[in-house]
Amino acid sequence: MEDEKKTRLFETVSIPNAVMTLSVPTMISALVMVIYNLADTYFVGMLNDSVQNSAVTLASTVLLAFNAVNNLFGVGASSMMSRGLGRKDYDTVYRSSAFGFYCALFCGVLFGAFCTIFKTPLLKVLGADEITAAATGGYLKWTVSCGAVPAILNVVIAYLVRAEGSSLHASIGTMSGCLLNIILDPLFILPQFLNMGAAGAGLATFLSNCAACLYFFILLFIKRGKTYVCIKPSMFGFKKFVMLGVFAVGIPAAIQNLLNVTGMTVLNNFTSDFGSDAVAAMGISYKINMVPMQISMGLGQGIMPLVSYNYASGNVPRMKKAVTFAMKISIISLSVVSVLYFIFAGGLTSLFMKSEAVVAYGTSFLRGMCIGIPFLCVDFLAVGVFQACGMGKKSLLFAILRKIVLEIPALFVLNYFFPLYGLAYAQMTAEIILAAAAIVVLMRIFRKLEKNMPSDM
Repeated sequence: MEDEKKTRLFETVSIPNAVMTLSVPTMISALVMVIYNLADTYFVGMLNDSVQNSAVTLASTVLLAFNAVNNLFGVGASSMMSRGLGRKDYDTVYRSSAFGFYCALFCGVLFGAFCTIFKTPLLKVLGADEITAAATGGYLKWTVSCGAVPAILNVVIAYLVRAEGSSLHASIGTMSGCLLNIILDPLFILPQFLNMGAAGAGLATFLSNCAACLYFFILLFIKRGKTYVCIKPSMFGFKKFVMLGVFAVGIPAAIQNLLNVTGMTVLNNFTSDFGSDAVAAMGISYKINMVPMQISMGLGQGIMPLVSYNYASGNVPRMKKAVTFAMKISIISLSVVSVLYFIFAGGLTSLFMKSEAVVAYGTSFLRGMCIGIPFLCVDFLAVGVFQACGMGKKSLLFAILRKIVLEIPALFVLNYFFPLYGLAYAQMTAEIILAAAAIVVLMRIFRKLEKNMPSDM
């Protein structure tokens, strides 16, 4: 089966149109996803209870760990699918999608069971104390113990659908769950309704992820025979070629997210020493800062199928133009956002909690975080190119550099010299160095590919 419309998108449509067609739905989806994450913080913040808000912040580390599974099988399988499409190797495309789906399902079950059995030690690792443990546990009950499977599956299926160029359908599925979550949040959280606090936010998240999964299953049923995404059990297996291709990209991507979780855990533990107001403020600032970060990641994820396809088919000039165009628009737009965040940091923080202490902390934190945004987008795009081309070792190297070599040591050093307030500048310190390295590595990759390109192209 070959879809001519999708082939034209990958091969002949102008670069700006192709990039926008693939990336705009993904960026909008990423933005809606951040808004729904902010909705938890916003409605829990309306309780004016820093303990409930701290619970959402502390539990968010575990939700970040979901991304390790999402990237292992979502990024890994989707990269393998797009490269298979570029080579017209459709058997590999089908087997890669089935492998990604069923492995994600198994890991979701395992993840939920593990976090339920080891709930008490997990809460201590997250930085919860006797004051915040109950609220944090209530949030984790719904989002992890009950919700790990739908939370992981809906993201992985979105990656698989996006890999064949159906970016709009992938985004609709993701957004449907996010919008439902925003509607349910006030009903479950606020005292005038069910008054469940942080646990209510978790229940809303669980139900919204189930709704997103339902959308994708209906989509795949309707498009059966017309889609490259295959979840037939008969296509699932442990073929060496498929496994190596998926894991070569997926394992470095998963490690990258586990390192993100480690970094967030270190950050939360440092912040918790200064009380629940500081933890709540750090969580609010981080989530506000996630808006441009997720848009940048959405752009990188959006162009991955285009980069993978043209890399596999040998069309290096088109691949290079796509990456260059995406980088230009990303740097310009996020530089503007960074300036606006710095100017309006206090007002943005006060939208989520009216506590003077939380707003004061949050203003300083957000100003430190937002400086690194333009540099971060360069790093995200570079890692997206590595993943799209199956260059797992390069993406792993960048993940290790970001967290182990640069950001986590910076947290210790900055907190030592500038207690609490220095923590917000650790990411900026790491990303400035990584952005410079990303540009150098990308230039070398393109030079090497152009050198090896056939002269008739």
